[in-house]
This record gives sequence, C-alpha cells and structure tokens, in this order.
Amino acid sequence: MTLGLACFGTIIYRSMSRISSSISQSDKKSMTSIKMNKPSAIIPATDKHTASLIFLHGLGDVGESWLEVFDMYNIPQTVRHVKFIFPTAPIRRITLNNGMPMTGWFDAFGLNRSSKEDQNGILEASTYVNSLVEEEIRNGISSERIMIGGFSQGGAAALHTALTTPHLLAGVLALSTWLPLSSAFPDALVAGDKKLNLPILQCHGNRDPVVEIQWGRMTEGLFKTMGFKEYVFKEYRGMVHSSSDEEIHDVVDFIQKYLPKSGNKD
Repeated sequence: MTLGLACFGTIIYRSMSRISSSISQSDKKSMTSIKMNKPSAIIPATDKHTASLIFLHGLGDVGESWLEVFDMYNIPQTVRHVKFIFPTAPIRRITLNNGMPMTGWFDAFGLNRSSKEDQNGILEASTYVNSLVEEEIRNGISSERIMIGGFSQGGAAALHTALTTPHLLAGVLALSTWLPLSSAFPDALVAGDKKLNLPILQCHGNRDPVVEIQWGRMTEGLFKTMGFKEYVFKEYRGMVHSSSDEEIHDVVDFIQKYLPKSGNKD
C-alpha cells in the first residue's frame, strides 16, 4: 500500500490537479518567505479539545492527502480529544526538479550528503510551523499537548522545528525523513537540556529509493549522540518512499501514548 507518495527527482503526484491552478501565480517570482496559498485542512476534535497534532506533507503533495490517510485509518476516532492540522506548503520552484513549481517547504538541490541545503527555506518553514504551535497555544492548548510531525520533506521541517522552537512539545512523528542542517546541531538546539526527554518516533522503509535509509540512520546517530532519551528509530522491511499498515499502527500507538486523553502518559 502506497500512501502520501511525494518524491524528489521524478515526482509522482497524488494531488497535482489540486495545486495546478495556483502555479501561475507563484511562478511570477521566487518566494522570500513562507506565504501560504491555502488554509490548513483540519479534523476537529470530537470530544473536548485538549491536544493538537500538526502534520506536514512531503514535496509536491497537499495537506488533504494526509488528512485522507488519517481518516482512512480512523486515527481521529481513536483520539477524539485531538485536533488534527494538515497545512499545505507554498508553491515554489524546486531546483532538483529543473525548477518546476510545486508545493514544497523548502528548495531541494540534490540527493546526497554533500548537496547544498536551502538554509533560508528550512528556517522559514520552521518559523511557520512554530507559528502554528503558537496559534494552538493561544487557543488554550499547552505546548506539551501539541505534537508535530511530517512525511519526507515535511518530516524534515518538523524535526528542525522541534529542535529550534522555544516550546516543549508532546512529541514528534518523523516519517521517511532526515534532520536538515544537521551540522548546526547540537549548537543550534534551543532549550536543549529540557528537550532530551522529547519523544520522537522516526520511521523509515529499508527500500526507500528517494530518501535512502542511510539518511534515516544518520539522523538516528545524531539524536543518540545528542543524548535524546525518548528517541526511537524503526525500519520497515520492504517499504519504499511511502507508508504501510505496520507503520501507521506504530504511529497510532505513539499518538495514544503521548497525547492521552487524561494528559498523563502511561
């Protein structure tokens, strides 16, 4: 089963028809800051809202795709007190894809460790995700009841945000992804001494041809070197740049454990 597929290099679009009408507008000039083209897709809490989860899609996708995945697996029904937020990235030209405009949290230049990184774009994406966290805080949800996550490029933005935000979060879901600007850490950690107990679930397929498993393992090594005590890395045999029933089961368990209805972790 392939879910939320969004690749570097050759892009396979699940959602191109949804974003094509916006391309001509964002094609006029390069973006210098995050400016959203559409509001987030949201699944509201069906019980009293006491927790929130913000999940970012991968390159070339839209927020609705992951809303559909979470809905298909009935995840909101297992945690009725949680509000789910699925933002859609702005449309920008992606260098790796010959400058083709598509949704992306930041630019991509290559597929190896020596490739240039879009530092400004990554920092802008982190600032935007942090603003979503702060919006939930203003709505009465404690930061420690807010989880962030994402798939592929969205997961990269979520990991970077978690390490650089001043807020202490409930946890991070990082699917088929890596830690961007990794050489900046641990120096770039904000409130690092308080984040060593931050729960992080990183999941990766061992047959991923896009974000290869070595990127996930490299990120695992970085988090262990930094001393994160609640970091877990899981590999899935035969899984490519996608998701699977087994992975989603682990995601649900993680959400239930770290965003329990009572506010107390088991």
